[in-house]
Amino acid sequence: MKNRQTKLIVNMDAIIQNYKKIQKLQPDKKILPVLKAGGYGIGLEAINKLIKALNIDALGTAIVDEGIALRDKLKYNGEIIVLNQPAIEEIENIIKYDITTSCCYIEFLEELNRIAKASGKIAKVHVEIETGMGRTGVQLVNLEKFIEKAIQLKNIKIEGTFTHFAASDTDLEYTRNQIYKFEKAVKYIKSKIPTIKYSHCGNSSAIIQIRDLPGNMIRPGIMLYGYLPDETLKNKIQLFPSCILKSKITFIKQVEENTSISYGRKFITKRKSIIANVPIGYADGIRRNLSNKGMVIVNNQKAPIVGTVCMDSFMIDVTDIENVNIGDEVYIWDNKQITLEEIAKQCNTINYEILSTISNRVVREIV
Repeated sequence: MKNRQTKLIVNMDAIIQNYKKIQKLQPDKKILPVLKAGGYGIGLEAINKLIKALNIDALGTAIVDEGIALRDKLKYNGEIIVLNQPAIEEIENIIKYDITTSCCYIEFLEELNRIAKASGKIAKVHVEIETGMGRTGVQLVNLEKFIEKAIQLKNIKIEGTFTHFAASDTDLEYTRNQIYKFEKAVKYIKSKIPTIKYSHCGNSSAIIQIRDLPGNMIRPGIMLYGYLPDETLKNKIQLFPSCILKSKITFIKQVEENTSISYGRKFITKRKSIIANVPIGYADGIRRNLSNKGMVIVNNQKAPIVGTVCMDSFMIDVTDIENVNIGDEVYIWDNKQITLEEIAKQCNTINYEILSTISNRVVREIV
């Protein structure tokens, strides 16, 4: 049993409500919840509850090992679709754990076919199309050659095709051009493989903004957990933030004026001060960027982070907050007074990164 008082509180009802909102936005599409990075940080136990609450029969992951965890730890027997191109060395596990993998180069597909044949199995594949992301995917100029070779591989079943949008939150003209290319690719693939089960391109921002998305499946990620992929979308949908990060004060001391706090002596008190220790640090996902500029909530009031954030803790100045005691709760974000987006801005990053990098040292508590 984990007794650490530093916790990510996961509100399962909020996630379920967000899922239902997604259904209303795209009622004709199958939802493939993207549960990469432990479900954007919510953890396997919460994922398990989500699967059971919504009877989810298909999940998206980023890497093969995430699929293995779903099979081994959660005993999940639905579809698992890996959305990034795996390494050839991962093929044996793809076959062993019955994982549907993305693919965008023929040598990988040939090796997948060879190992599947040796195992007496059929490997399922979703072909990724490069339409403008500039990352992975079969380029349109190479698609015909790729498909012609792929359909010769008897132990490969191409079940789907998909693409990734590069800027569906900020550049709809570019996104529409990607959609045009994708639809052209899908038309060709279906002419050669009429049994294609899924085609999909809709990420969170596209789901919110584009009602006529092509294909029959969508891939919500960050919005499922109640956060927007970009603040420009805040007037287009109301989501329910699902996660709160909190800890507790473990030590309080009174110090004199001109006392240095934490590594590097980058904060020097300008008065007699009351300094409290919070046992969560950069090894837990609290960025050092928050040193001397971040805020937290104690007794419903904001308190500044002072000094350099340490690996396992940081300090806050509670001089102006009454009745602060060891054991008082400290909210790093509560989605009200301090939001995940505010913290991301202070760290010069995005909400995705803050949420998905809360480490496994932090206890997940499901409510």
